[in-house]
Amino acid sequence: MQSATDTLQQVFGFNEFRPLQGEIISTLMNGGDALVLMPTGGGKSLCYQVPALAMAGCGVVISPLIALMQDQVDALRLLGVRAAFLNSSLSQTETDEIEQRLLAGDLDLLYIAPERFTQARMLQLLRDSDIALFAIDEAHCVSQWGHDFRADYLQLSLLHELFPAVPRIALTATADKRTRQEIITRLQLDDARQFIAGFDRPNICYRIALKQNPRQQLLKFLNTEHGNDAGIVYCLSRKKTEEIADWLCDEGFTALPYHAGLSNEVRARHQSRFLREEQVIIVATIAFGMGIDKPDVRFVAHLDMPKTIESYYQETGRAGRDGEAADAWMIYGLQDVIKLRQMMGNSEGDEHHKRSEQHRLTAMLGLCEITSCRRQALLEYFGETLAQPCGNCDNCLQPPQTWDGTEAARKALSVAFRTGQRFGVNHLIDVLLGANSDKIFQFEHQHLSVYGIGVDLTAAQWRSVFRQLVARGYMSVDLDRFGALRLEEKCRPLLRNEESIELRKDVVTKVARQRSKVKLAPEIDVALWEALRDCRREFAEELGVPPYVVFHDSTLQEMCLRLPRDMEAFAEISGVGERKLEKYGPGFVRVIEDHLAN
Repeated sequence: MQSATDTLQQVFGFNEFRPLQGEIISTLMNGGDALVLMPTGGGKSLCYQVPALAMAGCGVVISPLIALMQDQVDALRLLGVRAAFLNSSLSQTETDEIEQRLLAGDLDLLYIAPERFTQARMLQLLRDSDIALFAIDEAHCVSQWGHDFRADYLQLSLLHELFPAVPRIALTATADKRTRQEIITRLQLDDARQFIAGFDRPNICYRIALKQNPRQQLLKFLNTEHGNDAGIVYCLSRKKTEEIADWLCDEGFTALPYHAGLSNEVRARHQSRFLREEQVIIVATIAFGMGIDKPDVRFVAHLDMPKTIESYYQETGRAGRDGEAADAWMIYGLQDVIKLRQMMGNSEGDEHHKRSEQHRLTAMLGLCEITSCRRQALLEYFGETLAQPCGNCDNCLQPPQTWDGTEAARKALSVAFRTGQRFGVNHLIDVLLGANSDKIFQFEHQHLSVYGIGVDLTAAQWRSVFRQLVARGYMSVDLDRFGALRLEEKCRPLLRNEESIELRKDVVTKVARQRSKVKLAPEIDVALWEALRDCRREFAEELGVPPYVVFHDSTLQEMCLRLPRDMEAFAEISGVGERKLEKYGPGFVRVIEDHLAN
């Protein structure tokens, strides 16, 4: 482990490992396999980068996205690491050169896509090379819920079959107990040590609200709290991402769309701008964000409900990687549930997979509808316990109002039953309100005992009742009947007056919070802070990399506090390794000297 510690200090500029990192690295260096669950920003990459540098041979990383490979390889090369990637963006000449470097033992780390790994040529190349380890990044893609995104991950069992003596490490930020078991089974990691670092991201404030006027709700959120921040807005459809991006540009923001329907060139350009420029908003489908290493994303907004809690956690985890305050903001409605279930119905998965996805969607809706601490519910889903409410979610900051919805729930269940469980929410509300629509007279529903019994509530209130009954499992959406609501077994005690139910009262709430930004310690000179940021930006533009690849904000803050005036003092700053000391030290020390002289 001494060689690993030396690598950590000399290459990456850190004095000690974070919790679990040392154990994981030791496991790999002793020839063992590992399954690592570590929250976004928790230091997963170092778990395979350090041993790959400390061991003989090349570390091979299976990585899902071309832009992500480019970003990580650029950062590693700036540290003096012999890193490369093989993907479709390279010419044949460039590909041949990298393959020869691998065979010659001239690479420390090689990133490849799962599609390339399974090609016969690539497998033979790996057999002929000295491989230190295999790292499967974003390993949840091998599971049932993940393979819709990247089916080629399902072929990675070849690693164990063809390279049984090479240690493997599978890494993800998101996996419940069932997904972890799928990863173990599909990658044949039965003997791997499991390292679970915990899922809590206390710096993220979770906020979920009912979808009313989506664009105006988003605009208010951005203008009030994130007018000058980088962030991500997720939408369900490609068309919507482009419409929202155009609209945000009209509103004065720098917003770029990102989805699988855009060309590789456009996607790469938009992702590059997001990483390298400040105050850029990406409006995206789930095709964006996996493994994004931008530390200062101040918000992740969902204009549509994700289909699983795993997806929600994965996507919101892209906010606040630097540990500073960040927001996970979402709006949702029952229509989201219907749309997602329709998408699931068109999935290529088998019936077992579709049933699993339905259960996960119900759990996601349940997280939206709860009236208790959202963080406690989120962590409980992943098998963790938070003893006290977090104090940093909307339900903690402004506890929701509830009301006795027992009688209303019985009416809602009764109208669905009396109409044959064949109709969607809009028609059921019309019956309850005694409307005179053509559809009611067509089916003669004006003669039912439930006709007009719901005039004590508004249509919006009834919509809330139905949505919450679906969320809690009393009703379900029947896609075979175009979104018809049907009763579930769970509703029997409620209909028989054997239990009561408290429902959430839908109100427009305001969570009073100041616009989030990097919090500077009181003793930090703001003028020096801005001067150091300018210096960092100049280096980043010269090298064509994101500013955080040069130094993270935390490193700049330490410079402000410790005021290093020579190279020896600068080397003591956390995050300054030998290569960065040589490359950037003189420039930053000069900025500090100039500031102190003035």
